[in-house]
Amino acid sequence: MFVDEAIIRIKAGDGGNGCVAFRREKYVPRGGPSGGDGGRGGDVVLVASQHHNTLLHFRFNPEHRAERGRHGEGSNRTGRSGVDLELPVPVGTVVYDADSGEPLFDFTAPGQRFIAARGGRGGRGNQHFATPVHQAPTRAEPGHPGEERRLRLVLKLLADVGLVGFPNAGKSTLISRISAARPKIADYPFTTLEPHLGVVQMPDLRTFVVADIPGLIEGAHEGHGLGVQFLRHIERTRLLLHLVDVSEASGRDPKQDFDVILDELAGYSAELARKPMFVVATKLDILQDKRRLESLRRKARRRGLPFFAISAVTGHGLQELLGSTAEAVLPPPAPPQQS
Repeated sequence: MFVDEAIIRIKAGDGGNGCVAFRREKYVPRGGPSGGDGGRGGDVVLVASQHHNTLLHFRFNPEHRAERGRHGEGSNRTGRSGVDLELPVPVGTVVYDADSGEPLFDFTAPGQRFIAARGGRGGRGNQHFATPVHQAPTRAEPGHPGEERRLRLVLKLLADVGLVGFPNAGKSTLISRISAARPKIADYPFTTLEPHLGVVQMPDLRTFVVADIPGLIEGAHEGHGLGVQFLRHIERTRLLLHLVDVSEASGRDPKQDFDVILDELAGYSAELARKPMFVVATKLDILQDKRRLESLRRKARRRGLPFFAISAVTGHGLQELLGSTAEAVLPPPAPPQQS
C-alpha cells in the first residue's frame, strides 16, 4: 500500500527528578547534601532512510514516545539519560507542524536527521541548593517535561522526470520500456493507482529517475479523480513529459486533452505549470489519422514546447526522447581521461 501522508503525535522523554539525599558515612560527620541530578529525557529524531518508500509504518502506529530520564540518586549519582527515539522516514518527506501548518524540515538526502521533539532537562538534586546559611537543603527540582507535538508528514517523491497525462495515455507502458519498473498495465482508466519510480540508464552509464504519476482528469486540482492525491509528487521534478494519446482508440481530441492537463497543472500550482515540458504523442502504432498527430505538433510548436512522437510498444522514437530527456536533466558526461 502506498501511503504518502500521515499525522503522528510524538512525545520526547521527561527529565528525571533530582534527588534529596545526605551523605551518611562512618567518621564523616555532617556529610552534607548528596542528592544527584535527574537524567535528561530522550529526543524524538526523524531520520531519512533509503529503506522506506512510503509512510505506511505510521498509518497504524501514530503515537511515539521517547524514553524518560532516570531519577537522580544519593552519593551525587546522576540518573541515566533517556534513549533517543529514531523514526525512519522516506527520503522526500516534508515535515509540518500539524496544528500551525508551519513547515519544519524537508528530507532531501539519505541520513539527514531532524530533532522533532527535545527531551526535558533533568531536575537538580539537593546538592545544588546548599549555601553557607542553609547547609542541609531538603528540596530538589522535578524533571522538566519533554516536548510534545503533532506532526503532519507529507511524502513527495524525488525524481528527475515526471510523466503526466490522461489515464491510458501510455505512461505505464513507457516507464516499463525504459526502466526496470513493472507497473500494472491494462486497457481501462485508473489502472495505475499509485506512483511508480523507474531508473533509466543511458549508454554512457549516466542515470535519471522517472516518476509515473497516476492519470489526471479534468478537475483533478479540485479533488476529482485520483490525480490530486499525486500532483505533489511532480513538484520536485526538473522536467515533465506530457504524454498525449493521439490514437483514435482514446475517443478524445488530443489537443483538448493537452489543454486540460495544462489547466490542471496551473490550477494546482503556478510553479508546476512553469516547469520545463516535453510534449510526447503516444501510441503511433495504432494511429490511423495522421492529422491528429500533426494538429498536436502544431499546438506544441505554438507554445514553444519540444515535441516527440513515440510508440512504447514498437520502440519508435524512444531513443530520441531519452537522449533529449537526459540532455535536459543530467550534467554533460565527463570527458574521457587521457593516459
